[in-house]
Amino acid sequence: MSSRPFERLPTIRGKLGATIVVAVVITIAISYVLIGFALRNSPRDSEAIDALALARRIASGELAEPPANTMIVRRSVTGEVTVEGVNLGVLPPDTPGRVPRWGVIGNNVWAAIPADGGGSLIVLYPSPTRGSLGRLSATLGFLQSVWWQFMLAGAIAAVLALVMARWLARGMTQPLRDMADASRRMETGDYSTRIYTTTRDEVGQLGAAFNRMSRELDNLEASRRDLVANVSHELKTPITAIRAHLENLLDGVEEPNAEILQVMLSQSERLGRLVEQLLDLSRLESGEVPLRREEISLGPLVSRVMSEIEVARAARAVEVLSDLPNDLPTIEADPERVHQVIFNLVDNAVRYTPEGGEVRIAAQRHNGSIEVSVADTGVGIPPDALPRLFERFYRVDGARTRDDGGTGIGLAIARSVVEAHGGTIRAESEFGRGSTFTFDLPVSVPVAQATVNRRDQ
Repeated sequence: MSSRPFERLPTIRGKLGATIVVAVVITIAISYVLIGFALRNSPRDSEAIDALALARRIASGELAEPPANTMIVRRSVTGEVTVEGVNLGVLPPDTPGRVPRWGVIGNNVWAAIPADGGGSLIVLYPSPTRGSLGRLSATLGFLQSVWWQFMLAGAIAAVLALVMARWLARGMTQPLRDMADASRRMETGDYSTRIYTTTRDEVGQLGAAFNRMSRELDNLEASRRDLVANVSHELKTPITAIRAHLENLLDGVEEPNAEILQVMLSQSERLGRLVEQLLDLSRLESGEVPLRREEISLGPLVSRVMSEIEVARAARAVEVLSDLPNDLPTIEADPERVHQVIFNLVDNAVRYTPEGGEVRIAAQRHNGSIEVSVADTGVGIPPDALPRLFERFYRVDGARTRDDGGTGIGLAIARSVVEAHGGTIRAESEFGRGSTFTFDLPVSVPVAQATVNRRDQ
């Protein structure tokens, strides 16, 4: 059983309204009791009037016997005192003269009137509004006398509180209802819905977080569709080429010569390269590929990349230059993965640089890391394409890249490798004048510690 009284209510508006109404009722009840207790002495004058009336009735003989708990004192002209009824243990003060008087002695109320033949008759009895029980009784009596006014005021206050609670709750819960509707649309694959909210409270923060989540899901869904389309296209192209040549060979349209076999081999290698890159990217992003870190120098890696690029891109008249300082410290990284990053960046730079241009590989030390940059004098990258460069299968010039054998995964792999090493990668470009890709890798621990020690000395 739940300890919260309003948990069974189905809506927040109902819970808020019930809470406010209960709070109003409790506040009004406490106020009624306090007001009644504060005004408990309001019957004092009426008590005096009642005491005088009782004294007159006794003096006139209307009451044969005094009421219970009543003390009657008769004073003669000579000062003799006669007590009748209950002896309360106190005597009222002497009241000479012919004028009625009244007052309070302790918790008792008294009234004196002139008696026939001189003297006075005094009535004394416990006041119903004195003492603890008397105060409680007076308070209850006061509340009973004005109960309908209190009930009316409470009903009006409760209705106003309920109306205000529902009005406030409607504005507070509207974003929540919108989020519920948007969630139901998300179940069908529609991630374009956004929540409108202007508040800065918890509901407003929840709405802002929901909008961010919707945008991320929308972008993720768009990336998923692009990924499926691109993978399908990349797989279909070499498979279609191989199938066409095989059908031609079976039909006798083409002879099985070395040129045809080389084309089929190139397409199968392209297909295998795509599958291998996809598996490689998947393993890198999931962290399943262990990095074999060791101290390595960038110089030999860059020289190896330049040799491989020269062989792979011999047909392109693009000069690849190295600008690495001789005193560059070693880095702690996986040599094969770092080679993969540099090769992908240089290969992309050569591919997008026109004949006669150049690609320059440079490195420098910066804040305990080595920054490696690959700059080209190519066509550059449009500003709107820069944020998406490292997405899978994204191409600035898709048609030319496919014709040139690119898969659009190289930069995504480069980003995953660099981030797995604890570094970052970024791109800068001026459209029409070239691009620069920069990534950083941490310096090996012994070298970094030696540098710190030298600075301390």
